Amino acid sequence: MLEITPITEESGYFDLPAKIGVYRPGGGREVYLIDSGNDKDAGRRVRQWLDAQGLTLRGILNTHSHADHIGGNRYLQAQTGCRVFSGGIEGAITAHPVLEPAMLYGASPCVQLRNKFLMAQESDVTPFDDASFPGEIEVLPLPGHSPDMVGFRLPDGVVFLADCVSSAETLEKYGLSYVYDVGEALLTLSRVEGMRARLFVPSHAPACEDVAPLARLNRERMLEAADCVAALCGEPTGFDALLRGVFRHFGMTMTVQQHALIGAAVHATLTYLQAQGRVTCEIADDALVWRAL
Repeated sequence: MLEITPITEESGYFDLPAKIGVYRPGGGREVYLIDSGNDKDAGRRVRQWLDAQGLTLRGILNTHSHADHIGGNRYLQAQTGCRVFSGGIEGAITAHPVLEPAMLYGASPCVQLRNKFLMAQESDVTPFDDASFPGEIEVLPLPGHSPDMVGFRLPDGVVFLADCVSSAETLEKYGLSYVYDVGEALLTLSRVEGMRARLFVPSHAPACEDVAPLARLNRERMLEAADCVAALCGEPTGFDALLRGVFRHFGMTMTVQQHALIGAAVHATLTYLQAQGRVTCEIADDALVWRAL
């Protein structure tokens, strides 16, 4: 059975690959989850814990719509009748999860992208501004990693940060990871660096009292990756050749899924570099190429 990592009387989390937050208003018998894990099995384990503790699940607060964060929604909603809260583009994808791999692929996604890692089951979604949302929780906009990602500040001062920061180990291992909008992600990291909280709980990094050093490291690594992509555009380069160069530079292994995820991150980085006036795209010999300015 799952074991909770307690923080206060009101909050804690399950330390899974993508953390699931637990909020118990006033330390009572009702519970709200922050995200739901990566699949039905994660949802089942959470339900077993709730049953063992005699707790009632009132709602799931989704930080964003990536499958490892909403994968347990459908099971838990069917089992308990709880609401699933989400907003903006994230809410649309949570209700229609095929949009996630479709965004990566640019069309109806190929079979290799239609899996539980990239496409959860659909949920019935309630917006954050609905009267049933626990109003004592502050919704924190954290766009960048995904279009309308949010975090949550609980009444006890604990802040759940979703995927806006990666662990130092992940940054060291991969160098470049998925991001939807580099410019927004950098602004989010600057805001997070200035935040104060009783405890910060990122989804994929250890909980900490001071998140500023990790936010700075994430920003530095994102800018390093942008410099790498810009350097690869020293000569006019088509996207496939550019992506191959990124994989080789960071020592990554190409798979269909990684091609989609890192390809999207490289596209996001090119958009950022173009906005900075560092690269441009053009048509040469009936092919789109990118070149540094």
